[in-house]
Order: sequence, then structure tokens, then C-alpha cells
Amino acid sequence: MDAERWLLPVGIEEILPPRAEAVEGLRRELLDLYRGWGYELVFPPFIDYLDSLLTGTGHDLDLQTFKLTDQVTGRMLGVRADMTPQVARIDAHELRREGPARLCYLGTVLRTRPDGFAGTRSPLQVGAEVYGHAGPESDVEILRLVMLTLGAAGIDSAYLDLGHVGIFRGLARQAGLSPEQETALFSVLQRKALPEIEALIATLGVAEPSASMLLALAELCGDDALERAAGILRAADPGVREALDYLRRVADELRGWLPEVPIHFDLAELRGYRYKTGVVFAAFVPGWGQEIARGGRYDDIGRVFGRARPAVGFSADLKDLLRHGAPAPAQAGGAVFAPWSTDAALQAEIVRLRRAGRRVVTELPGQAVTPAQLGCEERLVREDGLWILTPCD
Repeated sequence: MDAERWLLPVGIEEILPPRAEAVEGLRRELLDLYRGWGYELVFPPFIDYLDSLLTGTGHDLDLQTFKLTDQVTGRMLGVRADMTPQVARIDAHELRREGPARLCYLGTVLRTRPDGFAGTRSPLQVGAEVYGHAGPESDVEILRLVMLTLGAAGIDSAYLDLGHVGIFRGLARQAGLSPEQETALFSVLQRKALPEIEALIATLGVAEPSASMLLALAELCGDDALERAAGILRAADPGVREALDYLRRVADELRGWLPEVPIHFDLAELRGYRYKTGVVFAAFVPGWGQEIARGGRYDDIGRVFGRARPAVGFSADLKDLLRHGAPAPAQAGGAVFAPWSTDAALQAEIVRLRRAGRRVVTELPGQAVTPAQLGCEERLVREDGLWILTPCD
């Protein structure tokens, strides 16, 4: 057992040099990016009351949340598995602004299970939210920010996958499905197994034209999905057609801003269906089956905190972004090795180099490693009364 104390739990990882420096560099770059767009940084608590975490979006996170008892109050606590509910509480209860609010966040979340094979259980979640605006413009702003986030990580081949939960939700309502029946159909629809979907629709006794429209939903994907949906769903209730029109407006607006970004549609891909209220989206990179960023509109998320406001946002795992992005460029100039000395001129030169962004490693007397082993390419030596840089031997 003692020999295994160095092992980490499954899905929990350490970040070591030099990757840790790359993670920190991207963190700073992204927060500066969001700040430049007017997004204000918030730091929700790592641990919270369970009933606060499992509200709104949180109901989908019940199985993903580590739970424990507060020894002070006796109430159940949870370790956050997603920061979105907490940020919604900040907007609704703490800030209580009347106009649009732009908030961003970055921090570790913890989950009981990894996302996908060999996935992490401790993502470094980064995200941004717009509260207080209900139009497609705020959806598009968030999508533009998604692509800038990916670009900052060196990901330049991503494409967007768009959908709208109002389409399935409206069709289910038109078919007269109960909440339990709607949930069952939603589950098989995610697998896109047409025979299974057809059998369930028949078992539920869904009449035409609802049966055909629900069955067709699984195949309404691809670049031309909206055009095909206009014909296939022509008998749908007005709410479904409004959702299709809204999705088309978002896509048209987005193409005006980002004409080079490929946009695909999947009307049966309903990420976060239980709490999303409108457009849903994900960003993918070729050759990788899982999304690297996700988000959408969730206009009712603040209701449980006393103030329902329109809301749209996205989140991603910072570590995952770096995994799929281009390696960060090496910092200009290697480290500098400096002798252990209180010489004022030496210390002034060390301060100057560090302010210029150079790493300066001071010698510790008696150390058994060479400057090169410490990552130093140059060293400070005194010549003619001046401290100058020379290559390490």
C-alpha cells in the first residue's frame, strides 16, 4: 500500500512543468480577452449548499456532484460540478442589475464521473454568460467569444454545431406526450436509432402528422437541415416554426461575423435539454468525437433565485483546449543563472531582467546541479565592474 501512495484517483491529474505554465498563460490570455469584451470576472465558491447547486441546470448534475454534510449546519453540501448555476445566482440575487450583465469565470470543478473514455473528473472550467438580453445578437456574441477562445488556444479548425431545444419540445407538446413519455423519447432520440425511435412512437400511440415529424427529427442534421426542416415540419405548431426561424436568424447573423467558420445543424442534438430554453451549440474539432466547448440559452435559470432573466453562455475545459490546440510558443530567451550575492549592481540587473519578463534563477550555495540542468541558457558574470550575460557552458 505504501508503494501506491503516489497514485492519484482515476480521472484526477496533476499539471506539471512546462504544461502548467502553458495553462496559466492561456488562463491569463482568456481573462484579458473577456475583460476586453466587457465581461466581469466572478469567483463562485468551490463548495456550496446542495440545493443551490442542483437548481436550474443543476438537476442534470445530480449524479455528477460529490455530496457531504456540513458539520456546522447539518445541511447537505456539494462540490460544484458546474459553475453555471452559481453564476446565475450571482446575477439574480447579488448583482440584481436591470440591463444586460456580462460575467465570466474560471476555476476547477469536480465530478463523480469522467466525461467520455479516459476523461478528467476535475476540469478547469472557463466560461462566459450574458444575462438580460433575449435576442439572437447575444447568442451570436457568445458564439463569437467561443471561437476567439478556441483561437487563443491555437485551435483554428473548429466548426460549430447548432440546434434548438424548442423544436423537439414543441413537437412533443403537439403530440400530447406526458413528461415521462417526452423523457423516454428524448433518450432514444439521442441515440438516433431510427427503428427504436419508430417503435417507441408507435408504442406511445402518437398520431400523424406528429409521429412522422418526430421520427424525421433524428435525420434533420447537416448543412441543409434547416431547409429540409421547413418542408418536413410544415404541419408543426407555430412554436416549432418560430424556433426554426430563430435558429436561422442566429446562423445568418453569425455568418456575417464569422464567414470562415463552418456551421452545421443537428435538430436532434439536445445538449442540456432539461434546462435549456432555446439555441444550443457545441464546438468540435475534426477527428475528435466530443465537443471542446458547449453552451446555449437558458432563460429560466435564475427563477429559483427569485429573478428569471434571459441568459446565454458557454463553457469549456481549459486543459482540454490546450490538449487539442497548438503548443504555446516558447518564451523568448531561456532562464538566466545568477550567483548568490548581495552586490547591489547584481541585484539591480536581476530586477531589470525579471521586469523584462526573463526568468532569473539564483544560485543556492552547495547545489549539486548545473545551470543547464536548471533550464538556464545564460548566466550573469562580472566583467570590468559590470554584470553581463554570457552563455552557460
